[in-house]
Amino acid sequence: MTEEATPDNRIAPNMPTTLPEAEVERITTELIGALKTVYDPEIPVDIYELGLIYKVDLDDNRNLTIDMTLTAPGCPVAGEMPGWVENAARGVEGIQDVTVNMVFDPPWDASRMSEEAQVALNWW
Repeated sequence: MTEEATPDNRIAPNMPTTLPEAEVERITTELIGALKTVYDPEIPVDIYELGLIYKVDLDDNRNLTIDMTLTAPGCPVAGEMPGWVENAARGVEGIQDVTVNMVFDPPWDASRMSEEAQVALNWW
């Protein structure tokens, strides 16, 4: 199963998987909850609501590959944030392995933020 983060920050499945649908839904829900515990230290909003998660692949062996970005390539926590995301994702029951890839194409911009993030930052 491949899940892509859409501009409204929902992760939506794009590929079929042999995992039961209820299990995929549970993992997706728990993964979103885990990602929402990771914050950019300079912005008081979690990385999920900021729209920093671009793509999530869950294979039939329960391995996750996450493509993410930063609000700016020169972010001071660029070296640490992938580890934070990996640790959060590993906390989801049933996940076997996690790989986090840092990508910068397309570049992040404020249009990727959810309404919740915009309200939190008074960008509403």
